Amino acid sequence: MTVATQDNKMDLSLTSGSEEVIGPLTETVQTASHIIWDTVAANLPRDLHWQFILVTLIIASIIWLIRGGRGSRDAAGRERKANFLQFVLPKDIYTHVSARVDIWLWVTERLLRPLWVVGLLATVGPSTETAVIGVLQWTLGATPEIAVNYGWMLLYSLVTLLCYDFVFFLIHYTMHKVPALWALHKVHHSAEVLTPLTRYREHFLAGPIWAAGGAFSYGLVGGLFAWLFNGGIIAATLFNIGFFALLFGFNGSFRHYHVQFNYPRWLSLWLHSPAMHHVHHSYLPQHWDANFAAVTSIWDRLFGTLYIPQKDEYTPWGIGPDTQSEYRSYWQNTIGPFNDWYKMLLKGNSPQAGATKAGDIEQN
Repeated sequence: MTVATQDNKMDLSLTSGSEEVIGPLTETVQTASHIIWDTVAANLPRDLHWQFILVTLIIASIIWLIRGGRGSRDAAGRERKANFLQFVLPKDIYTHVSARVDIWLWVTERLLRPLWVVGLLATVGPSTETAVIGVLQWTLGATPEIAVNYGWMLLYSLVTLLCYDFVFFLIHYTMHKVPALWALHKVHHSAEVLTPLTRYREHFLAGPIWAAGGAFSYGLVGGLFAWLFNGGIIAATLFNIGFFALLFGFNGSFRHYHVQFNYPRWLSLWLHSPAMHHVHHSYLPQHWDANFAAVTSIWDRLFGTLYIPQKDEYTPWGIGPDTQSEYRSYWQNTIGPFNDWYKMLLKGNSPQAGATKAGDIEQN
């Protein structure tokens, strides 16, 4: 008995020395922490990934150095001179009620996203892709099975970007021109300050529209190139990110940023600068219905909606003094479209942008 007891003690000491004993409470907490971390990481906006934050900070720092602290916008949309910290992270921007509403609208969108994204990606994208392949096989025959190289991968990425940009332009233009859709999109334009999260400031009913458009454009191009290469085509990547997704991601994050960043005019004729999107968010009448595309200037040039601003042009953000108070809180932005639709049923119209006349607005 004594020997057995000593052996058991020896085995216990060896076990305790070689393996960490974790209690059930600790294990539960660790598991929950992993789940929370994985969920946050999976739903973190692309604009807040370290690559885009780093590029944004580098460019903002260069602008601050070159312009001697000028180029930053205050909460009223006016250009100002600022120290470096105020330039890249201004308190009046990030503590503004509009910035807080950005966060809650983004949280709402992320919570509801599984209800429609999965369905749309599983139906609209694949069905479009399958339909395109079927039409091409019916009209042109079997796939030519072109050999894939990096040049073809770049072309595939470029065509995907241009097609997405065109579909985005059409949806965006329609949202501004059709009153019932403008009631939804007005939530995005009600932002009185611009932060990277403003890009995701959408009414939860608008999300499915953008997702369906994106899925359709990707399916369209995917079907074409799948037929050409018998499915053996992937997008060109850089740093493990889509080559043109980098351009789209940077453009998306910086254009919803308070720093005024103009491109040279010749480049602005081809790519939207962040300053051009600042114009799109302005409530001044001369800035209405301009710069609808997401990345390029091609479609706005073709359809006559391109507006290239002057350096430090005054661009106050929001939907204008007349109606801004109706779209200020999270709750107002959530029920706002329903109120507008009710007004349309009664009166047959809806306010377009709510701005007063240009002469009634104080200019910079």
